[in-house]
Amino acid sequence: MTSQTQIPQLKTDRLLLRAFKLSDAKEVQRMAGSKKVFDTTATIPHPYPDGAAEEWIAKHAEWFEKNLSANWAITLDVNENLIGCMSLMISQAHQRAEIAYWLGEEFWGKGYCTEAAAAAIDYGFKERNLNKVTSHHMAENAASGKVMIKNGMKQEGILRQHFFKNDRLHDMVFYGILKSEWKRPQL
Repeated sequence: MTSQTQIPQLKTDRLLLRAFKLSDAKEVQRMAGSKKVFDTTATIPHPYPDGAAEEWIAKHAEWFEKNLSANWAITLDVNENLIGCMSLMISQAHQRAEIAYWLGEEFWGKGYCTEAAAAAIDYGFKERNLNKVTSHHMAENAASGKVMIKNGMKQEGILRQHFFKNDRLHDMVFYGILKSEWKRPQL
């Protein structure tokens, strides 16, 4: 099976979250390789190396099959053009998962990430029977925190000087939501 047949599609009012295709790799490299995207994420490299997107996409089906993660291409529903990524990293043994995401900077500030996160959280609770979904961001990335808050997540703590990036230590803000608290937001 390919990742397209394994990873379920999630539809929202404006978006379609679908499995990544190898044909998305150049756009992944371009968008995720932006310095601004790099500055707001923990693990995306800059510059984004040639071949890295293809290698990453090729692993999605295996990770999904092993119940480790679901990685969706965030696309505009009208044309399925890639605008970003939503990931759900699953810890089934602990009945929880973490969401992580990025958008191409030309799509920032339009509510797309909030909408995609709602779909991923909903999938985690309804389809994976998780008890908790978490996420975190660097303290200076307030926009990411707003995505979490708009999806009903509660701030659970701040780990001071917890993450080293760009030659300095960053505070990390952690959020979570329990299945019993989840009410899919009206976006």
